[in-house]
Amino acid sequence: MKFLNGRLAALAAMSVAIGLGMAAAPASAQKTLTIIPHADLRVLDPLQAAATITTMHATNIFDQLFAWDVDLQPKPQMVGNHSVSADKLTYTMTLRPGLKWHDGTAVTTKDIIASINRWMKRDPIGRKMGESVAGITATDANTFVIKMKAPYAWVEYSLGNHAGNFPAMMREKEAMVDPFTAVPNDQQIGSGPFKFVASEWKPGSEVVYVKNTDYVPRSEPPDAMAGGKEAKVDRLVFKVIPDANTAANALLKGEVDMIDMPAGDILPLLERDKDIVVAKVHPVGGFGFFRPNALHPPFNNIKARQALALIASQEDFLAAGFGDKKWWNECYSYFVCKSAYGTEVGSEPYRKVNREKAKQLLAEAGYKGEKIYVIGTKEIAHIGAITEVLVDGLRKTGVNVELEMMDWGTMVTRFGGNKNKPGEQGGWHLWSASGSWSTWHNPLTNLGVNMAKEGTWAGWAADEEAEKLRNDFIAAQTKEERMAVLDKLHRRLWEVVPYVMTGQYDQPYAWRKNVSGVLPTSKLVLFNIAKN
Repeated sequence: MKFLNGRLAALAAMSVAIGLGMAAAPASAQKTLTIIPHADLRVLDPLQAAATITTMHATNIFDQLFAWDVDLQPKPQMVGNHSVSADKLTYTMTLRPGLKWHDGTAVTTKDIIASINRWMKRDPIGRKMGESVAGITATDANTFVIKMKAPYAWVEYSLGNHAGNFPAMMREKEAMVDPFTAVPNDQQIGSGPFKFVASEWKPGSEVVYVKNTDYVPRSEPPDAMAGGKEAKVDRLVFKVIPDANTAANALLKGEVDMIDMPAGDILPLLERDKDIVVAKVHPVGGFGFFRPNALHPPFNNIKARQALALIASQEDFLAAGFGDKKWWNECYSYFVCKSAYGTEVGSEPYRKVNREKAKQLLAEAGYKGEKIYVIGTKEIAHIGAITEVLVDGLRKTGVNVELEMMDWGTMVTRFGGNKNKPGEQGGWHLWSASGSWSTWHNPLTNLGVNMAKEGTWAGWAADEEAEKLRNDFIAAQTKEERMAVLDKLHRRLWEVVPYVMTGQYDQPYAWRKNVSGVLPTSKLVLFNIAKN
């Protein structure tokens, strides 16, 4: 995929727009970069949550075999040399030299194979790849071979995944932990550019990382998640400040260096300060949605899910969540507008609010005024605002709503579990969130359109026809074959409505002007950032 007038133009424009500072000198001794994260870090093992804050933690301390560049194309990362047989059934990969775990021991293929196998059992993208894997074996301590049952076009792409559950390479000891059980918090040992300091972790307050002085970056220039990764500060601190105004004041006073996803209503204040940069990081932008629980009435009925698309406008959702229209645009593509697969076909009946039609569909689905439980959070400001618009739209449609606001960590735990419990017993009917375009732009990586009977993402929607079309897309060996399936899949998704889009946005970030090296990427990464 190429943005604007091509990759070079895009990177050049981004560099001018946000001051990338790629040539910044390495940080001098004892420099600390302090960031206010968008949410508190509660889940550390990346296989236990696809939450952005968990992925940010994982990219600090873990490395991966391949990594996506700014165009979401996979490039070797931990892998040095690799080859694919002519029949596309054998992938031979050799680790690049100098890889060490944070405990000083060498990374070996025993660690890598155990990590891949753990990831393929848990992550939706990994599971899909695993369906085609016949086996993975070690040739020696540095070379391993992946044998496929049938050609699968997404091997390197999947291993470079920056969507869903991050494919973190772990020591064999941690990789042998059951994939549905979290690796202990004091054993978060990777091989990436930063080390997690478990002894200084204060949940709800502070997370600390230190530079991994043993890390050997690749020689290529940094390119989103790919290329050379360097820790350019000695300490990296996540300082949790949920209140938006307190966060803004901390940045203005220089008490912190950066705010990850600042609230829309504080942006004008930050933009007026000559020492603050307010800009986007994501080349395409983020994607908002709300997800119904398809296991329980009324949203186990397609008509009730269709009704949800008619209760409020994307303009209302986006204005509430992101304020100034320069930061957002309406989008009715399940695969993100302006992306390679950003079709909007099939969305035409759902682009305007029609609450009378929504009432009719809910009645036809059997809804008779039962209480609908909506869970949300104000810890991430735009999610809180969009959730309130959702609730308002439901109430104006005659729905009996019970809204429960909580911190983001609790919400992640809540929507990811309790799927068999009704709302009044700790379950839920609806929740709203957002994600990066890298996750949502592709039928393979898009968690919400995986509609298999088993193993689907929180919301648990299933549809045989949509899943067949999605599998046809994934099985296609060329882009032309994929595009022939895409419109059929997209029309079916708008018929079964696995989730409702609240629109597309350019998430702004804010940092002080003495910070440089902020990379354009699908999710904020902290390596290559310097502080002068």
